[in-house]
Amino acid sequence: METSQIAGKLILTNIDRVPGKEIVEHYGLVAGSTIRAKHVGKDIMASIKNLFGGELTGYTELLNESRIEATERMIAQAKKRGANAIINIRFSTSSIAQGAAEIYVYGTAVKVE
Repeated sequence: METSQIAGKLILTNIDRVPGKEIVEHYGLVAGSTIRAKHVGKDIMASIKNLFGGELTGYTELLNESRIEATERMIAQAKKRGANAIINIRFSTSSIAQGAAEIYVYGTAVKVE
């Protein structure tokens, strides 16, 4: 699922404004996070792949799924506050345990016209 599908009519941007629009309300920080882990079979395959090199597709999928989940949670917060845009969006990731990663996304919920 693409971010545009989960955002609906909500505008998402990583810059501090929406070009051509004026910020008329400021709702503050909104955030979403998730911690995900792949099953042990994918961990074993990743370990083998790590020996020979190449993309660890299991982990790529893990991070993509996590990014979508965290973004959906941030969007839900913004919509509850009445925002129609989120500006200054940033993503952060960290390893929690072997095979588990946290994705944290945050931004500023605003109303633009």
